[in-house]
Amino acid sequence: MRKPNNVKIIPLGGMGEIGKNITVIEQKDDIVLIDCGMTFPEDEMLGIDVVIPDITYLFKNKEKIRGIVLTHGHEDHIGAIPYILQKLNLPIYGTKLTLGLLENKFKEHKLENVNLNTVKYGDKIKLGTMEVEFIKTSHSIPDSAALAVYTSAGVIVHTGDFKVDYTPIDGDIIDLIRLGELGSKGVLALMADSTNAERPGFTMSERTVGNTFREIFQNHKHRIIVATFASNVHRIQQIIDASEENNRKIVLSGRSMLNTTSVALDLGYIRIKEDTLIDINDMNKYPDNELTIITTGSQGEPMSALSRIASSDHKRIQLQPEDLVIISATPIPGNEKTVSKVINNLVERGTEVIFEALADVHVSGHACQEELKLIHTLVRPKFFIPVHGEYRHLKKHAEIARSLGMSKEDIFILENGDVLELTKDKAHVSGNVPAGNILVDGLGIGDVGNIVLRDRKHLSEDGLIVIVVTMSKREGKVISGPDIISRGFVYVRESEDLMEEVRNLVKDVLTECERKRITDWATLKSNIRDALRNHLYGKIKRNPMILPIIMEV
Repeated sequence: MRKPNNVKIIPLGGMGEIGKNITVIEQKDDIVLIDCGMTFPEDEMLGIDVVIPDITYLFKNKEKIRGIVLTHGHEDHIGAIPYILQKLNLPIYGTKLTLGLLENKFKEHKLENVNLNTVKYGDKIKLGTMEVEFIKTSHSIPDSAALAVYTSAGVIVHTGDFKVDYTPIDGDIIDLIRLGELGSKGVLALMADSTNAERPGFTMSERTVGNTFREIFQNHKHRIIVATFASNVHRIQQIIDASEENNRKIVLSGRSMLNTTSVALDLGYIRIKEDTLIDINDMNKYPDNELTIITTGSQGEPMSALSRIASSDHKRIQLQPEDLVIISATPIPGNEKTVSKVINNLVERGTEVIFEALADVHVSGHACQEELKLIHTLVRPKFFIPVHGEYRHLKKHAEIARSLGMSKEDIFILENGDVLELTKDKAHVSGNVPAGNILVDGLGIGDVGNIVLRDRKHLSEDGLIVIVVTMSKREGKVISGPDIISRGFVYVRESEDLMEEVRNLVKDVLTECERKRITDWATLKSNIRDALRNHLYGKIKRNPMILPIIMEV
């Protein structure tokens, strides 16, 4: 029987992957959720919009859940909440900007009467038998927080995404003192960001980018287009500062850029002069040397504003040879090709492009090795769980912890769904719960699974052949057809001989079935598919999806 002071840590996302971060802290009959994020689909997830975590475990234990506490407002930490709230009605706790961005998402999803609770740094929130304290950290978005979860077994510290920036844009540095105080009193477990665990040294301060912007803006006398993450409010602020110092007006392009900037302005997280921000429809009223365009598309997303600008598809922004384009971001793993394609499109149009490899126009929001060592040294946890990263990042972070003197037995590299059970003195993986991906396609949540994805992949690679036959209901004889429809398989007008072979083959199959008095539709379709598949593969080594359609009259 489980001891009363046992505590469970159950990651449902964010382990062995970038994004989809969600962690369950469970004690007795109480559950607290840390974050609930989404991730973008992989290449083989054809047609999928976003990927959210599987909440089967939460749905089965919904009466235990006391609330969701949020570390910050990035999509990989809050993006799944609108989908989750359609099944679970939960109170949400977060800092002002985080909840402001979330409210904007709720409007898009037409969610009303959500229980939102704004917290400040230092606040302790009582959630069932647990308490959660919010601690100031630095990241690439304001209002980021680490969390201290007070349980009966001890304190669990979750860093969220963080870096140690001694000169942050908002002037409010990470609260290392509070983290040190917690460490001196004793911390049961540390869960820490592993994204940059492979990078030695320190992450540069965000102000480094501001200095680069100032230098570039002073020396360029034409229009400047800057692509960055819409959620990187500190970066947007520095673009605004550099523009205002050089008497430039600001134009925003991209839906997420407009939405995020609007929220940040309303809540006071962006400072801008009254006449600096202009409507995109008014930019032709100003000379090029007085314009800065801030846009989305730093990851090369096909429908983003920058991609449309690069391919001359944007309705209002047309590239000019004198333009300077700054891509102020680094490609997320897997996006390198799409970003490179956008850069090539821009250069082909004669535009100068500056990106991270050429100048300090981007710094990471995640801690490098020396910052991770600092946090470990301050917190001094009994147990350590690296989080937020692919397996290699988690493994490297575990090695860093060992280099600081932690025992291998006290470090746990978990997979999504693993149940880590802790007491004051011991920790072990006691089992696992359902965890995986829920695919969102349009308005459908979870209705696209492996079979549908397999069919989409099949169609994308080999195409489709549809065979339409009309048969007599009474006699079971062919009345008309077979008609052959091909999509993505061969170009019919140039393959008439092959299409005639297909038609004749289907006729032969139907004749044989009629001779054997086979009238069952499933058997007829199966015989057509088998005969065609063997013939086509033997003929041209292709394996299209074959879809027989039989109509009765």
